Amino acid sequence: MNTPLRIDVTLGQHSYPLHIGPGLLKHTALWRSYLRGVHVLLVSDTNVAPLYAQRLYAGLDGLSWSELTLPAGEPSKTLANVRQVYEALSALGANRDACVIALGGGVIGDLSGFAAASWMRGIDFLPLPTTLLAMVDASVGGKTGVNLPAGKNLVGAFHQPRGVVIDTDTLATLPEREYLAGLAEVVKYGAIFAADFMDWLAIHSHALQERDPQVLAETIARSCRYKAAIVAQDPTEQGQRALLNFGHSFAHALETTTGYGHLLHGEAVAIGMLQAARLSTRLGWARIEDEQQLGKLLAALHLPLEPPPGLNAETLLQHMRLDKKNQGGHLRLILWHGVGQAEMVTDVAETDILAILG
Repeated sequence: MNTPLRIDVTLGQHSYPLHIGPGLLKHTALWRSYLRGVHVLLVSDTNVAPLYAQRLYAGLDGLSWSELTLPAGEPSKTLANVRQVYEALSALGANRDACVIALGGGVIGDLSGFAAASWMRGIDFLPLPTTLLAMVDASVGGKTGVNLPAGKNLVGAFHQPRGVVIDTDTLATLPEREYLAGLAEVVKYGAIFAADFMDWLAIHSHALQERDPQVLAETIARSCRYKAAIVAQDPTEQGQRALLNFGHSFAHALETTTGYGHLLHGEAVAIGMLQAARLSTRLGWARIEDEQQLGKLLAALHLPLEPPPGLNAETLLQHMRLDKKNQGGHLRLILWHGVGQAEMVTDVAETDILAILG
């Protein structure tokens, strides 16, 4: 087996590694090294478990472990399913050195991580992401949580994993729509941090659509490095880390309004980023050419550019008011001065936001 790529996330005295490469689910010695105790709960979903869970069984031999398989999809990201994780941990007799392994995409990672954060005030958590979106975003940085009818990710905690093991082979079975949706989060890193990465993605857009292994590995690694660098500066999103939410205030409002699961998260992020870019253009912050560059790249990656028809702008704005970034009753949005130049702003008039939403 080729040596996997390693990227370290450093948070003061605490750090953890990201391992990236093919075949890592079968690399038992690697991921088992992060298990400290004898109790392990493997959480997956109905799409992923039949494909990949069995690859882990041999590595769990000799431990006291059980498996919980939840329905696939965003509607499963609920407190009711977190309770199922608690009940499985209770039945297992899991104590403070237990570990929750999350085998799946962002939904499984977020809800499993939140359960791990809150069981006995915090036990170990090991994400094994199987979607592109989870690999480049959700599994890095310790954000965990679940949705409420009032909004996305309103209940959660910061809980850093013991490590992250990214087996790129799992992308071969990822449905096309989910794969493309993950590319939206990749584009986000170029949009907020690096114009040269945006250019690189445009040059390699066809190879990305074809899931070229070399291009994909480089894409994941570069995305994870951007995420790791900003998480190291701001572990609990008190400042610069909020820039990672470029487009997300719009996106979360879209997801909540349309009903979780109608739009994939990455699809909503693609639309939301373009709305944020349009608002930046409207306010005179950025040139229209930057907005057009973003739209052209998203289109080249076959991502949606416009929200579903018939949505009410006031309803969307109401959901945006519940965004976790807001403070003191003021909307806080991530806008930009152009590609690679994102900034948080707090003084945007709601009339301008409504103009973009309408």
